[in-house]
Amino acid sequence: MILWFAGVSFVFVWWVFRTPALDYRLVMLGSVLPVGEIVFGGPRLLHTLLAPVALLTIIMLATQKRRLVRRRWIGIAIGMLMHLVLDGIWARKEVFWFPFLGLDIATGEAWNGLPEFGHSIGVSLLLELIGAGCLVWAWRAFGFSDPVKRTRFLRTGHLTRIVDSPPTC
Repeated sequence: MILWFAGVSFVFVWWVFRTPALDYRLVMLGSVLPVGEIVFGGPRLLHTLLAPVALLTIIMLATQKRRLVRRRWIGIAIGMLMHLVLDGIWARKEVFWFPFLGLDIATGEAWNGLPEFGHSIGVSLLLELIGAGCLVWAWRAFGFSDPVKRTRFLRTGHLTRIVDSPPTC
């Protein structure tokens, strides 16, 4: 479940913010970062609202009067918030609202298994195809077939300053 998070987060964040200068690579990184908790066997801190909000707070405080640095690193926190929306962890209130509904992070039925891998094979495949479709759409909409635009994106995470309004789906 990588393309689902990366592709949908990239496109959705573009639609919401419409800024070419946000580092979309870090948005995609932040959106897949919580999947790494698979090594723990279930959702932990990265699947809680606390983690991205704390990270966002740290970024905002650490980058005062450094707007360009802020614009770069804020993408990770935005991506992590997108992950929470896209994997539906908000439906597991004990996880999503940790530590406000209890401090026992590693036990309980709500903590068993990552929601990303709780779908059937068919649903998982469909979600991955949707994510791939979003990435294909972004490739075309932002002109990544142009080596200059593609290189700029790969090096900075930025889109071109002059962006045609991407077509709606």
